[in-house]
Amino acid sequence: MGKNLFQKVWEKHVVSTLSSGQSQLFIDLHLLHEVTSPQAFAMIRELGLKVAHSERTFATHDHIIPTDDTARPFKDSLAEEMMAAIEKNTADFGIQLFGVKNNRYGVIHIVGPEEGLTQPGMTVACGDSHTATHGAFGAIAFGVGTSQVRDILATQTMSIAPFKVRKIELNGTMGKGVYSKDLILTVIARLGVNGGLGYAYEFAGSAIDNMSMEARMTICNMAIEGGARVGYMNPDNTTFEYLKGKPYAPSGASFEKAVEYWKSMASDKDASYDDIVKFDVNAVKPMVTWGITPEMAISVDENIPEPKNDIMKEALDYMKFKAGTPIKGTKIDVAFIGSCTNGRIEDFRIAAEILKGKKVAKNVKAIAVPGSVIVKEQAEKEGLHEIFIDAGFEWRQPGCSMCLAMNPDKLVGDQISASTSNRNFKGRQGSATGRTMLLSPAMVAAAAVEGAVADVRDMI
Repeated sequence: MGKNLFQKVWEKHVVSTLSSGQSQLFIDLHLLHEVTSPQAFAMIRELGLKVAHSERTFATHDHIIPTDDTARPFKDSLAEEMMAAIEKNTADFGIQLFGVKNNRYGVIHIVGPEEGLTQPGMTVACGDSHTATHGAFGAIAFGVGTSQVRDILATQTMSIAPFKVRKIELNGTMGKGVYSKDLILTVIARLGVNGGLGYAYEFAGSAIDNMSMEARMTICNMAIEGGARVGYMNPDNTTFEYLKGKPYAPSGASFEKAVEYWKSMASDKDASYDDIVKFDVNAVKPMVTWGITPEMAISVDENIPEPKNDIMKEALDYMKFKAGTPIKGTKIDVAFIGSCTNGRIEDFRIAAEILKGKKVAKNVKAIAVPGSVIVKEQAEKEGLHEIFIDAGFEWRQPGCSMCLAMNPDKLVGDQISASTSNRNFKGRQGSATGRTMLLSPAMVAAAAVEGAVADVRDMI
């Protein structure tokens, strides 16, 4: 019996088996940002320790950095304190910082791949739950807590128990107006936000095979929203072509040698799985969330469901929605395109196609936030920013922005947002009563123009 990629990577990285039954796992790539790293650095300083492998550790600014005025010092004293801390910590311990000073910053899960840091067969860890994004490259990537950030800094290892593996086959062709965001929302709506607990998700099937790396990253990014700790895909020629020429990727003969190794890490044809679930992609439609978890998602032509349990009742009350009414036509106040889920160049190209020649509705505040400096520069080179600005969007500096609102970009009161981000939890976008609906970049663009949830298929 063959092995799947998860098993292969895990076995190659186990340093020892601990008395708890957990594995001491070597971490190839450790990514840091300014919010979860200060405490970890303080811990290793208190213990008199050094960073074991600074050459395997990389950092950036993303969570708290403003996207409008980046002049220092920041108006928010806590944000300024965090920025200063990561600048000092990375300098003191010899860690590469993709920062404001070298103009290479951005959302960590966008910066890592575009720099070529994330590669097949790796273990990747970061103090951020959406680290699963990097699994799109055939890596095993997971978010960790502050104490684990400390452990990895000090030893380049962490203790963790292995997971079961569920293969999710996505077969078929995405129809007009359907994107990877719609696929992952469909998966979560069916399997639930707790369906992946204890599992790593292997995404496979013809839809994945035909998908760009950027679309694959969107799916793996939200594996965590389905309860899985890890989401990954097998590396293929699409993966290798994406990595070719990236700053930290192998080059020349080393690249060809690396490709052979990367191919060997893909799941064997006769690999075993703890569970297999299949989806017909042909049947997927543009999706919209109506509640307070990503599981609460329906297609744009459906009605808001009748509550079947207390959490659904709570969601309807919080969202101020009425069961049985069409989700299409729901008024919005804010449109947000960005985040580690949908802040890549492909996302802005898709949204720009919908916005070209159109105007944002008068009642809508619309912001477009590139996921990194590289994304921003590429978008501007292609003239995409002009399309957004002409339509009525604010074209911002890179950052996490309104995804989690640990910066000035926040909802006000009970505003309702059409967002390309990954979570629609209560208060997620900065207001205790703010309401979030998750959609694809194309669907957010359509909603911005209509001033309400719209079916993007009518605009294509």
